[in-house]
Amino acid sequence: MPRDATGHLTIGRVSGPREVPGFITRPEYVGKAAPTPFTGSNVKTPEQVEKIRAAGKIAARAIQLVGEACKPGVTTDELDRIGHEFVISQGAYPSTLGYRGFPKSLCSSINEVICHGIPDDTVLIDGDIINIDITAFKDGFHGDSNVTFIVGQAKPEVELLVERTHEALMRGINAALPGRSVNIIGRAIETYAKRFNYGVVRDFTGHGVGEAFHSGLVIPHYDSAPHYADEIKVGMVFTIEPMLTLGTHEWEMWTDDWTVVTKDRSITAQFEHTIFITEDGPEILTLA
Repeated sequence: MPRDATGHLTIGRVSGPREVPGFITRPEYVGKAAPTPFTGSNVKTPEQVEKIRAAGKIAARAIQLVGEACKPGVTTDELDRIGHEFVISQGAYPSTLGYRGFPKSLCSSINEVICHGIPDDTVLIDGDIINIDITAFKDGFHGDSNVTFIVGQAKPEVELLVERTHEALMRGINAALPGRSVNIIGRAIETYAKRFNYGVVRDFTGHGVGEAFHSGLVIPHYDSAPHYADEIKVGMVFTIEPMLTLGTHEWEMWTDDWTVVTKDRSITAQFEHTIFITEDGPEILTLA
C-alpha cells in the first residue's frame, strides 16, 4: 500500500492504459505530445451546448458510479476501471487518457493530493477523502466534472472541508452572471473560504471547455482582480473547480509530473462543474 510511515501517500504502481474500442472517436490530442491550440470561441451555439451537456451527463454518471465504489480496501486502479468501462459503454472517450501523456482514464486525488492524482495500486482506507475527476468526450465535445467522496468516516474537520468546498463551488457558480468579470467567481469563492481559514489553491484553475478540453480561458478561484477580467458573456461554457485546503495553498509536484500535493501535506478537497451562461445566469451542464 503506497503510504509512508506518516500515512502520507507515495508513488504507487501504475498499470497500463485501458483499451478503447476503435469505433469510439478520439480527441485530436491522443498520440500527440500536446493538443492543438484552440482558436475558436468560448461562446457556444445551442447545438454545441447540448453536445457538451450530453458529454457532461456521461461524466457525471461515471463519477456517481465510481463514488459508490469508494470504500475501504478498493484500489484507485479499480476505480479507474469502473469509470473507464462506464464511459466507453456510452460510446464516449475518457478525455484524460492520453492527454499530454496522462496514462489513465480518470484522476483520483486522495487526502493531500490537490489534483491530477494517477490511479495506481493505492488502497483506500477508512477516513480518506478522494476526488474523482472525469471528463467524457463525445460527438466532438468534452464535459468535465469532479466530486470529492469520503471513504467511510472522516474526521469532523475533514468532513466540514468537503461540505464547504462544495458550497464554495456553488457560490462561485452563482456569482457567474453575464456582464460581470471572470474574477468575480474567485472573489466569491475566496471570501467564503477565508471565513474558515482555508487555503485557496491559486495555480490550478477552471477553464473554457467544449471542442477543446482546455480552451485557454482561465477561471481563477481566488480574488485575482484586476487581473482575469474577461467579461462573462451569454453563451460561454467553462468549468469552475475550487480546491480548498486545511493548510497552505502552496503545492509541490511529484516526479511523475502530474500529481500535485499540498506543500504542508494538509488535506485538500475539490468539486467541479461545467457551466453554461444564459441570460438568466449560470446553468450546470454536468448533472447525472
